[in-house]
Amino acid sequence: MYLSTNIKFLRKRKRLTQQDLAEALNTKRSSINNYESGTTIPPANILISLSDLFHISIDTLLRINMTTLRESQMYLIEHGTDVFVKGNEIRILTTTVDSGNRENIELVSIKAKAGYTTGYFDPEYLSGLPVFNLPFLDTGKKYRTFQISGDSMLPVQDKSWVVGEFVQDMETIKDDHLYIVLTLNEGIVFKKVKNELLKKGSLKMISTNPEYVPYDLSIVEIREVWKYVLYITNEVPESNDNARIWNHLDEIKKDIGEIKGRLGR
Repeated sequence: MYLSTNIKFLRKRKRLTQQDLAEALNTKRSSINNYESGTTIPPANILISLSDLFHISIDTLLRINMTTLRESQMYLIEHGTDVFVKGNEIRILTTTVDSGNRENIELVSIKAKAGYTTGYFDPEYLSGLPVFNLPFLDTGKKYRTFQISGDSMLPVQDKSWVVGEFVQDMETIKDDHLYIVLTLNEGIVFKKVKNELLKKGSLKMISTNPEYVPYDLSIVEIREVWKYVLYITNEVPESNDNARIWNHLDEIKKDIGEIKGRLGR
């Protein structure tokens, strides 16, 4: 248990004296000294107050040695996204429901992406997003739709809408499957994924367009993961696509015919 170490670490991180912390918790300075030395364990009401003061769960205060964490990991913990911990951790999702208490499918447009990066856990923000329902999807699962940009995931076109199923357990992420990932620094990304969490603590992010180089995404950068289900687009396939294919086949047949003719000479 790392409680005593964490109390001292967090106090100093917030630039508080033991007296400052004692006043914030409505207790004595000598009690804070005992908590930090490990001589005594704080009672339940003090644990709750510590959790509220530092915006960190009691479970994390007890079980995680925060002195060993990187600054990016501490940022995530202090902002309510404790994602660096084990992949099988339960991940809490903020969501909205309709008048019948059924889960909505919220739409996150390209314009809404920046706001979603900071407001994804805010019920007030999510309640302002457009919503719809798809009756053929599993009502026991949670879905959200994101509008993508760029050409890194062809044949999914720029400005298409990608529907994702919320992933609670990151250990269930499967290699070579498609996922929408909310990240700390890159925002929302849509990629084919290779799960290297146990081996390297990261996901390999791969584009279907070979012009884009694969890269590693550290677990500390991940805020949400959504498994690809389907995509919706306004783009109509070019009418001459089939004709182009047949033209290529005709050219190949001609080339083969020429080769056979040369071999027969």
